[in-house]
Amino acid sequence: MEYFITVEPGVRVFVQDLNPTGKKTILFIHGWPLSHKQYEYQFNILPAMGIRCIGMDWRGFGNSDKPFVGYSLDRLADDIRILIETLKLKDITLAGHSAGGALAIRYMARHQSHGVSKLVLIDAQAPGSVPQQAANMFIEGTLTDRPNMLAGLPDSFFFKHITGPFSDWFFQIGLQGAGWSTAAVMVTLRDENVRNDLGKISMPTLIIHGVHDQVVPFVNAQETNKLIHNSVLVPFQNSGHVPFLDEKDKFNQLLMQFVE
Repeated sequence: MEYFITVEPGVRVFVQDLNPTGKKTILFIHGWPLSHKQYEYQFNILPAMGIRCIGMDWRGFGNSDKPFVGYSLDRLADDIRILIETLKLKDITLAGHSAGGALAIRYMARHQSHGVSKLVLIDAQAPGSVPQQAANMFIEGTLTDRPNMLAGLPDSFFFKHITGPFSDWFFQIGLQGAGWSTAAVMVTLRDENVRNDLGKISMPTLIIHGVHDQVVPFVNAQETNKLIHNSVLVPFQNSGHVPFLDEKDKFNQLLMQFVE
C-alpha cells in the first residue's frame, strides 16, 4: 500500500506500507539525503517473515511534499508523531539510520516514545552534531553542484565494493530530494544534536553500527550505547555507514530477532 499523510496544511509525507496485517511492525526512518527506498533489501525480505514494514519519506525527500521550511529535528519528529497517530500504530519498533537515527532519538524524547516499544539505531548521527567543517562542505556542495555531491557519497558510505549500476541506484534516490531540503537538514544536523535526549530513552534499544563507518565514527556508537541505559551495541565488522546494504543478510536476521 502507498499513501500520503497530511502532517500540516499543504504538506504531505509519503508512506510505503508493506504487509499491513503483519504481527510485528517496524517503522523505518531513512537517512540524509535519501528516502524510504534505501531499505529496499529489507522490504524484499521482512514482510515474508510476517513483519509489517512501513517506510516514510521525510518532508523534502523522496515522494513527499517539499516545502521550503520545517526541517528542524522537532518538526520532523512531529511529522512522525502524526504518522503514528494517523495509522493508529502501537507497540512498534522504530528504526532510524544516520540522520534518521537522530530523528528517531528526538522522537522518543520529545513524544515520550508514543506508540513505540523498541528502538533500532543504525549508524545514528549521535550523540553530537555533524562536525562543522564537514557539514559546511555538504551544504556548499548541495547548493553549488548537488549531483556531484551526491555522486561522491558512496565512497564514504559503503565499505564493500558496489557495482556501477548499484551506485547509480543510490545516486538516483538522493536526486529525489529537493536541494533546499537537502541543505536545510544538513544545517540542522550541524547546529542541533540529540545528546540531551538519550537519557530520556528507556525502551529496549538495538544499536547497529559499521566498524568502518567514515561518516559517523564507531566511537560515537559506543558513546551512545553508554548514554542509553537499556541498549546493546552490535558492531558490524564488514560494514561502513550502511550495514543494511553492506551486510544485508546479517542485518535482516538481527532485526528480525530483535523485533520478536
